[in-house]
Amino acid sequence: MIGLIHLYSGDGKGKTTAALGLALRFAGHNGKAIIVQLSKGRDTGELHSLAHIPEIEVLRCSRDYGFWKSMSEAERAACRMENDANLTKAVKAAESGACGLLIIDEATSAYENGAVDRAVIDKLLSDKPRELELVLTGRNPTKAMLSAADYISEIRSLRHPYERGVDAREGIEF
Repeated sequence: MIGLIHLYSGDGKGKTTAALGLALRFAGHNGKAIIVQLSKGRDTGELHSLAHIPEIEVLRCSRDYGFWKSMSEAERAACRMENDANLTKAVKAAESGACGLLIIDEATSAYENGAVDRAVIDKLLSDKPRELELVLTGRNPTKAMLSAADYISEIRSLRHPYERGVDAREGIEF
């Protein structure tokens, strides 16, 4: 099977959820998936469920650094170091054939902010292993990401409870 590139973008809720759904489907057919969550370290409900599925590996930051714009320079450097290490590990697994689905969650914002080595993502987009299914999520994808993608799903926010002052809820938003 030839692997394709998926891009889940937009300002709406559900980009990560869509990617995780694909990982569940892939694992259900005995495929090995790696999910790299760039700049994410907060405990979330999906981590507890994914821990029970041996076909899915999740690589993420060791702690919650918060939003990029709120980080100190030292925190940004530490976050980027973890992002780069996790992405490098995942790409090596993909190149060796040890993983058939690679999800890079928050790839677009990490790329835009310089929170990840852009050259690694650029190379992956241009030289993706033939059979690898690749998913990128996040807002504001680059032109190169849009050009490389075989599937592009834009998730738009038409209404969100946050606009009414409702905070993120456990089990729903995280």
